Amino acid sequence: MKYMLLIYSDENAWTESEREHCYEESTQLVGQLRSSGQCLAAAPLHPVSTATSVRVRDGKRLVTDGPFAETREQLGGYFLIDATDLDEAIRIAERIPGARVGTVEIRPVLEIPGLPEALDAVAAADRNGHSVSRRR
Repeated sequence: MKYMLLIYSDENAWTESEREHCYEESTQLVGQLRSSGQCLAAAPLHPVSTATSVRVRDGKRLVTDGPFAETREQLGGYFLIDATDLDEAIRIAERIPGARVGTVEIRPVLEIPGLPEALDAVAAADRNGHSVSRRR
């Protein structure tokens, strides 16, 4: 089963060196999970100040700067994994460096026939010359 591990933390809780160390640890974890076939995708996100939210109400689009809700912790990155069950997903989530200063939310991925797989979408974007940010 696929699980999305969403990493939330206070962006200001990290010093620049702590953030770089987190990226290094995360890269190592991705390598380990990829070697076992469990990591499908992973990436940090740019700061919440770069976010844009879109809502459509009564057929009208409303575009605003920033995230949807004001919270102390923001979505900072994700791992898309393949795990046998929730227990295995929890064991992987606890290894994510962001779990030490924030929260990792685990959500099962609802697979809908006809939607492209994450890696297929990345490969298609690459073939079409689109820039796709991802860490290896």
